[in-house]
Amino acid sequence: MHTLDGDWDYVIVGGGTAGCILANRLSEDPAVRVLLLEAGGEPRSPWIGIPAGFYKLLTNPRYNWHFATEPEPATGNRVIAVPRGKGLGGSTLINGMIYVIGQPQDYDLWAQLGARGWSWADVAPVFRGIEAYRGPDPEGLRGRGGPLPVEVVAEHPPIAEAFIAAAEAAGHRRSADYNGAAQDGFGYYQVNQDRGRRASAADAWLAPARSRANLRVATGVFVTRLLLEGRRVTGVLAEHGGAPRAITARREVVLAAGAIQSPQLLELSGIGAPAVLAAAGIETRHALPGVGENYLDHFCTRMNWRVRQPGTLNDRTRGLPLLAEVLRYGLSRRGVLTLGTGLAHGFVRTRPGLEGPDVQYFFMHASYANAAERKLDRLPGMTIGVTQLRPQSRGTIHLRGPDPRQGPAIRPNFLAEDEDRRAMVEGMRMAREIVGQAPMDAFRDHEMSPGPACQSAADWLAFARANGQTIYHVAGTCRMGTDAGAVVDPELRLHGLEGLRVVDASVMPAMVSGNTQAAVMMIAEKGAALIRAAARAHPASAARAVA
Repeated sequence: MHTLDGDWDYVIVGGGTAGCILANRLSEDPAVRVLLLEAGGEPRSPWIGIPAGFYKLLTNPRYNWHFATEPEPATGNRVIAVPRGKGLGGSTLINGMIYVIGQPQDYDLWAQLGARGWSWADVAPVFRGIEAYRGPDPEGLRGRGGPLPVEVVAEHPPIAEAFIAAAEAAGHRRSADYNGAAQDGFGYYQVNQDRGRRASAADAWLAPARSRANLRVATGVFVTRLLLEGRRVTGVLAEHGGAPRAITARREVVLAAGAIQSPQLLELSGIGAPAVLAAAGIETRHALPGVGENYLDHFCTRMNWRVRQPGTLNDRTRGLPLLAEVLRYGLSRRGVLTLGTGLAHGFVRTRPGLEGPDVQYFFMHASYANAAERKLDRLPGMTIGVTQLRPQSRGTIHLRGPDPRQGPAIRPNFLAEDEDRRAMVEGMRMAREIVGQAPMDAFRDHEMSPGPACQSAADWLAFARANGQTIYHVAGTCRMGTDAGAVVDPELRLHGLEGLRVVDASVMPAMVSGNTQAAVMMIAEKGAALIRAAARAHPASAARAVA
């Protein structure tokens, strides 16, 4: 039988982080048949399993959709890369593997914004169920038996220890677990790795489920639009092997294409703001003005210092030192090849009165000749990435036209709000203060960027506008809620239509305080539970066949 043939109960669009989890959880019920559609391929590159391999994959079109922003005056009219993972596992194939749950008030805010059932009390047990955490758990709050291995970064080089000591000298605390009771402090990042190997969503969730007879996984399937009959979504139209295919779902289509492609696919299907659709040459089938709005992302600046002594990644990943690291990794799964995008972390409050940290630091003993492509300098260096945790600015993602293979117009609108500009400036100033402490004296040579001439708030802001990048945490473009601007309800059902849910980062009403992959995993786990609960509550109507 052809992979796409069959009488499917659920058709999942997108084999990324959320799609892999949904495929596993929905197919746990042997009475239903599940089809997972992924436009990319199988994750076969040998670089995927090696954590440092993301340097090789980040610009590889086989594993990255290569989206980019529109030029905007607030960021120097630059085109900023927005990598999104392609293939089974999605962005967990190419990301930095950093695992951050966020702050409890993030999720309480979701509930206050209309996402009832998504408060911290509701989602904390889901996070615990995800984790197979192997680090210290002084408060007894972490999960140990979940599908996703989570480890503390194993490499603790002297320069990282000096950075943490410098933060303590500047008045900050050392944190045993930023995913525990309080996020504040400095320490080493937690990553989704399994003893030095990347643990992608495909590894943790999809692989254990692929032998199930009721699950089919189809790669190389490019979904072009949703099929509608009246007020019900009945399936999808896709291209596979050069030919169009109509695929129907008896129960539900579950859109898990991510915060860029989920709104794009809705708009291609005539679901969205009528004026936006008309401008793109698309007939309106269902008016829903919130589609593609509420774009959220983390904007990050990178401050660089030249280091006095060798031992940074700049020199340890070239020539004979690199050969030694390759041998070390092959023998022990240790060394610099286990590192992703963050070694040491910092979560800080930039002003009194905040309920939690508003700035996050990413410390690496490396400096980049090209930050967007992660090309390293040749001389020893170190970098602190500075990002505001809860940006207030909102952007948009909308179609350019009716061609489904043309990427949408991405307009982040970074630094539009006063609070965003203030937090970024203060975060950078505090980073400079930390590096200036005595524990860093043996390593700190001089500040390369922005450099000592950068002193005033205007200087810092100009540096951010000219050099900042996204750190690939796109979210919010199919916002969950109950108001007129929401796209999905708290059950993740599309407002006004039957047979369709959106389950990915696009449903976040507001940004979480940290890297977004853990929150996406939680959304997918909870979304799958909602879908299965609905099927149990309404078995007859849920299994209604589509003619």
